[in-house]
Amino acid sequence: MRHVIALDVGGTGMKAALAGPEGELLHRVRRPTGREHGPDAVVAGILDFAAELRAYGAEHFGTPAAAAGVAVPGIVDEARGVAAYAANLGWRDVPLRDLLAERLGIPVALGHDVRTGGLAEGRVGAGRGADRFLFVALGTGIAGAIGTDGRVEAGAHGFAGEIGHIVVRPGGAECPCGQRGCLERFASAAAVSEAWATASGDPGADAADCAKAVDSGDPKARAVWQEAVDALADGLVTALTLLDPRTLIIGGGLAEAGETLFTPLREAIRRRITFQKQPSIVPAALGDSAGCLGAGLLAWDLLLPTDRSEVTT
Repeated sequence: MRHVIALDVGGTGMKAALAGPEGELLHRVRRPTGREHGPDAVVAGILDFAAELRAYGAEHFGTPAAAAGVAVPGIVDEARGVAAYAANLGWRDVPLRDLLAERLGIPVALGHDVRTGGLAEGRVGAGRGADRFLFVALGTGIAGAIGTDGRVEAGAHGFAGEIGHIVVRPGGAECPCGQRGCLERFASAAAVSEAWATASGDPGADAADCAKAVDSGDPKARAVWQEAVDALADGLVTALTLLDPRTLIIGGGLAEAGETLFTPLREAIRRRITFQKQPSIVPAALGDSAGCLGAGLLAWDLLLPTDRSEVTT
């Protein structure tokens, strides 16, 4: 069976799959990233993992993988195939695409983890069928993917979609990026966790606990939650004004709160828009499979450079 290698590299773990021509995941496996051993060991582990996947495919499906797609965190130069920087992995300017292509002997595509997950959500997930979509992941930080006609825009320098660094509260909390008042300092899962830990007096409380307290009617939790929703709506309306997406897909840990997030967020956006058209606002559908699915799509796109928006899971 013809297939490709799909590899999603995270800060602590790697998820991998062999993906078939219709996007189906034929074989899945996980293993630690091994960042505690240093960046060189991480790179070596990725190369070894990919080689093992190639061997598995050759043994079980009668032919080795035809291509590979890899999603990595941090700053990614997709055009050059270079993993430019990732604070949580400690690497800089790793020519990962060329290293993998040399090791595997097949074409390799390298993508940014959020943009790759967004590609999957837009093409075969919650945004399937939408010609223009915006995917926003609300996790430790906030990042996005801008989709048009089944493709995701990387930008001239690889920074497209960094919605978490839209300034929504000028002069507000300092962000590691060097600005003050960035969206992710107020509306990420990490920001909500920090605010709720302070408001509740429980240093171990997190965003999920805050959402539960909101559902139970706790006024302190509602205040913390509404502040995050308002900041998120401000940032998203800026993005909607610039991009005019047909579908807005929200994923990441904070989206797991379901309608506790989506109901007030839809209303907050509705109150803010004037001439803009409110998009369909939906939760992400693919969960933690999005990265692998997207990496597989990147690989298939290398083999069939025409539009593969017809690929289905």
